[in-house]
Amino acid sequence: MATYIALANFTEQGIRSVKESTKRADAVKAMGTKFGVNMTDIFWTLGQYDMVTICEADSEEAIAAFGLAIGAAGNVRLQTLRAFTKGDMDGIVSKLG
Repeated sequence: MATYIALANFTEQGIRSVKESTKRADAVKAMGTKFGVNMTDIFWTLGQYDMVTICEADSEEAIAAFGLAIGAAGNVRLQTLRAFTKGDMDGIVSKLG
């Protein structure tokens, strides 16, 4: 499975109902399984982003569909990044010759 980091910011709708944020996170985590996505960690953060989520997915299509479903709910906007482990990066740089 590939690892992804999702950076999230509350929308106007999401911040108005921020008290429900942890309950929504549980529901989103459960929804992820329908897309083949496992949310391994979620953090509420200070600074530029309101939340940071670590996910694993079988494919880019799975994480893209999951992200679109989350966005369609209207509570957060996401920026999703593909993340590489040290082992992944060792394999990548070994191809450089």
